[in-house]
Amino acid sequence: MAAVPPPGPPRKRSVTIAGHETSIALEPLFWDALEKAAADERLPLNALVARIDAERLERSPPANLASAIRQWLFVRSFGSGENRSGE
Repeated sequence: MAAVPPPGPPRKRSVTIAGHETSIALEPLFWDALEKAAADERLPLNALVARIDAERLERSPPANLASAIRQWLFVRSFGSGENRSGE
């Protein structure tokens, strides 16, 4: 099992979505996971973030983008949790 990196403060990075630059603040752990997810899906990081953003905007009310990315990474890693026992 890989060692969990120490907690760190959020880091801001700029990404381009639909031709517009925006800044996203995520903890290093989430940036690492997002980069791995993009590589696994053979997508540039900006393209994966744009896809997550499009999915986020379909919900009402939409979460902020950083929260949507964290939730997307959680579901990707652990599933949605809808099949938990007792529910």
